Amino acid sequence: MGEMIPPRLKKLWDKWNIRGVIILSLFLQTILIFFAPSRKRTAHKLLLALIWSAYLLADWAADYAVGQISDSQEEEADKHSKNRELLAFWSPFLLLHLGGPDTITALALEDNELWNRHLFSLVCQAIATVYVILLSTPNRLLTPTVIMLVGGVIKYVERTAALFSASLDKFKDSMLQKPDPGANYAKLMEEYEAKREMNMPTEVIVVEDPEKGREGNTPVRPNDVLTPLQEVQYAYKYFDIFKGLVVDLIFTNKQRDESRKFFDSLNPEEALSIIEVELSLLYDSLFTKAEILHNWTGVVFRFIALGCLFASLCLFRMKKEDTYDGFDVALTYALLICGIALDSIALLMFCVSDWSIARLRKLKEDLEERDTRADRVFNWVLGFRTLRWKPSKCFQNGHQVLDRFIMLRRWSEYIHAYNLIGYCLKIRPKRIHHTKGMVHIFFQRIIHILFIDTAIKKTIQGITLCFRAMEEGTRQLRNQTDRFLGNLCKENRLIRKVINPVRLFLLFWFSLPHLLASMIDKYVLEFFGAKDLIEEIRFTTSDRLTRELWVLIFNQVQYKHRFAEDQESAKNISSARGDWILVETSSKKKEDGSSDHAILLRFVTEKDYDQTILLWHIATELFYQSQIDEKKITDKQVHTNREFSKILSDYMMYLLIMQPTLMSAVSGIAKIRFRDTCAEANEFFQRRHISKSRHGEDNLVKEASRAILSVNTDVEPMDVKGDRSKSVLFDASVLAKELEKGGDNMWEVVSKVWVELLCFAATHCDSKEHASQLSKGGELINFVWLLMAHFGLGDQFQINRDDARAKLIVAK
Repeated sequence: MGEMIPPRLKKLWDKWNIRGVIILSLFLQTILIFFAPSRKRTAHKLLLALIWSAYLLADWAADYAVGQISDSQEEEADKHSKNRELLAFWSPFLLLHLGGPDTITALALEDNELWNRHLFSLVCQAIATVYVILLSTPNRLLTPTVIMLVGGVIKYVERTAALFSASLDKFKDSMLQKPDPGANYAKLMEEYEAKREMNMPTEVIVVEDPEKGREGNTPVRPNDVLTPLQEVQYAYKYFDIFKGLVVDLIFTNKQRDESRKFFDSLNPEEALSIIEVELSLLYDSLFTKAEILHNWTGVVFRFIALGCLFASLCLFRMKKEDTYDGFDVALTYALLICGIALDSIALLMFCVSDWSIARLRKLKEDLEERDTRADRVFNWVLGFRTLRWKPSKCFQNGHQVLDRFIMLRRWSEYIHAYNLIGYCLKIRPKRIHHTKGMVHIFFQRIIHILFIDTAIKKTIQGITLCFRAMEEGTRQLRNQTDRFLGNLCKENRLIRKVINPVRLFLLFWFSLPHLLASMIDKYVLEFFGAKDLIEEIRFTTSDRLTRELWVLIFNQVQYKHRFAEDQESAKNISSARGDWILVETSSKKKEDGSSDHAILLRFVTEKDYDQTILLWHIATELFYQSQIDEKKITDKQVHTNREFSKILSDYMMYLLIMQPTLMSAVSGIAKIRFRDTCAEANEFFQRRHISKSRHGEDNLVKEASRAILSVNTDVEPMDVKGDRSKSVLFDASVLAKELEKGGDNMWEVVSKVWVELLCFAATHCDSKEHASQLSKGGELINFVWLLMAHFGLGDQFQINRDDARAKLIVAK
């Protein structure tokens, strides 16, 4: 039996496998250092898949190459080859690569919990590298090899230490203050008892902390608009406190009051800037080496590692290179020079990061002190990352939307949209506030050139027409053949016995392509877990965050926090999910009495949270589509509330269905209700013949909404269907009809209800899932979560009692 692999190909592989894997490892390191920071700036699935693949392949490539070098050392020694010295010199570089770049240490929070596995891997890889070096002796490159070994061990130790510090137990321990035994209760009571036994009039009184009275007169912020440097400084200050939310730490009353007072003094844009810096710092501390590098030990080790690369390069140049293979020498120089270049880039990123600037320049004690020259330089650097707004064309002058270059963002800046009715009709939601960035314009132009401006378009159109003609011809041939064979079978029983098997055989082959397509869609994609991902890509769109939407959210949270005087009231307000705003608006009677929304309350108070989301989502869509001519809406505020209701409605549906881990604490049986509702909607649309071919894609959702609203709902759907089906389609139709009675003024109420539903989800979702979401571009709900925490709203944390002092008083 011949060999499976040709000898020539096997010889080629034996010669180039180590070199190829080393080149691959260097290439993967380059990808990670440049693209890994974009994890917090975009939710694009293709980019995240690239980073995920590079992260996993990087460890595999380094491990594999070290093993191959170890195996090849004895063979090279028998040949008395000088290249074995270079192979030994390459092994510390692989240890350097296993340390990974500064921009990524973990893909998910769970990776941080595996720090002990990385520690064990560090010991094993270091031993393997030392073994390879020993096998290469005598070695003229021993000195630069040992120096590189030191640099590689430092990088790997940095990664392990970063994982260890970001593990939740260590992360929590690092924030714990020194144990506080409090007042000496035993001593006080002993003195109290002694005084009482001496018949001296004695009592114990509690004296408030004298520092508390001074805080009220202390300014919390400068009088002028905050500069970019001040925004980073305040963000770092509050990040150092509120990062404890991730591990459910307890906050003091002083910290809560100070945070509430500070954020109450901010305008919405300043709050947005500070929160995005906080979340960016939280991402860096959990998924990068920031916590390890931004201290004196980390800085010293970083310069030592970079110095090892420079020293090894200088020592290698002093050796006689002509004794080694030319390609191997070039590869060695590539490893050294690229290693220095990548470390230099990482050092530059380190110097201009928010972490470095916040630690170099502390907040001034005198808030009105003039900026120094260093402050002006930092303000100039940070000015590139400040919020950039661009007008959209949604209505009249349009809304202001976030529009920063992707490399200058601190999060994705997008709000995702997923629509139930659109999903049932197989239509993606349309963007309302979309701006085309440079990357988007570049790829759009390429597609335009390739598929529109050239003959390729005609070719594709011709191929498409051919496939359509073949499909139509196959369908007609199948119908004619079936009709012909059917007529033959009617004429003679003997012919029927012969023809029927042939007829079934042909029917099977004609239906086979459709059968295979449905099997792939139903079984293969579900087996590999890719169906949900494909549906998310197909039916989810992203819309830019608008300044006006953030102002609406900020103002609502700011308004509510003023009613949260104590922990109980703060918890009640954060637990409101639409009922708080409906009760408030019902209490404000108008002349016509149209503000009484008591009927709407039952669609909130009597329903589960996930059921409320589905009900209000469908009702909002029906109400949105019922306004036939948008141009008739002349009031900009009404149009704004209408758009924001639509955006938040689709966003909450996206979170509920496409982010099940994030919403697991509040989702309930959302998946069952969603499936049942979709099943009823599909059956209804099929019965009413609502399809793309009949109504067109542009008007399809509008026609579907009209059809749903046209159904008589005088009898409650529950009374007809019972409780077996969890569908809420026509319950939502009842709600939509109630909303229509309020007219255009109802949009303000609907938008505020959606803000309240978003706030409820933000405070009740698991804080660890909020942190995990930062590595996928971040979400608006993460900002709302942190905003509510700063205003003292939410039950993620408890608040201690005021600091006080007990004092023993002896009356005279």
